[in-house]
Amino acid sequence: MPLSLRESLGEISDPRNLDATVEEICRMMLGVDCRRDGGQLEEEEERVTAVVGFGGLLSGACVFRSGGSAARELAAHMTGMEFSEVDDTVKDAVGEICNMLAGSWKGKVPELAANCGLSVPAVITGRNYNLRVQAPEFRLLHVYAFEGMKFEVTILCDGLQ
Repeated sequence: MPLSLRESLGEISDPRNLDATVEEICRMMLGVDCRRDGGQLEEEEERVTAVVGFGGLLSGACVFRSGGSAARELAAHMTGMEFSEVDDTVKDAVGEICNMLAGSWKGKVPELAANCGLSVPAVITGRNYNLRVQAPEFRLLHVYAFEGMKFEVTILCDGLQ
């Protein structure tokens, strides 16, 4: 009998799994307390977006988005270095943060953990860009705050077997 995640859709799309994932990764890997914030992401001139794709029984993506200042601060916590600009180290750190979030989130559902792979992170930086994804089957989008800064994590599912 082929595997199906349809019976686990409620667990997969449960926003508490995303919140727990973000809090765990921020605390364990970055040493920061982070909580979901009811507000919106403040738009900065420079933005950083990382995308890690899901493939297998679930197809979609984990998207991390922040302004340049939050990306630099998260990279500083990760590396122990200070950054005055969004350089390659900051981009690599944001890509790795997105990768850890994607892996940890999918690990919360055993069927998903065993039957869904991750792509290499892609990182986009700049000004005045939009990332468009066709209508997903489900979407979780939350803004999180740490040390007065914010970032956004989105889980998009465009196909579920």
